[in-house]
Amino acid sequence: MPPAQTSNARDAVTQHDYRLALDRALDSRERAQNAAKQAADGKATARTDADRALTAAQTALNEADAKLKAAEAGKVSARLLAEPRKTIDTARSALQEARSTFEQGNYLAVAAKATAATASLPAASEAIATAAAPPARRRR
Repeated sequence: MPPAQTSNARDAVTQHDYRLALDRALDSRERAQNAAKQAADGKATARTDADRALTAAQTALNEADAKLKAAEAGKVSARLLAEPRKTIDTARSALQEARSTFEQGNYLAVAAKATAATASLPAASEAIATAAAPPARRRR
């Protein structure tokens, strides 16, 4: 029971108004049950949102990784791919940290960590595409 409701119920008992005391105690119990239900619903929603954020981040990471592997298979210079590889590895580590946060149950922090983990991947994908593009031919 919230403190105010508890004191209201106790005041009613002191005044020997047991009906009022029972009414206030039942009201307080109902409020506590509603609050517990809302908390459980909020946690379930946060978990779902966090799971979606992790899935989206993993998809972005997989796409960037696939582009990197395609560029490596296309014999693109390792020097040109060094920075995008480092960015992808950093994103992979940050995504693992977001998963760890998810496992700990801190669902509200997961979305921010997953988004931060993949924020640099578009730039890495662009760098890979630029490195994989054939050099411009010069006319003589």
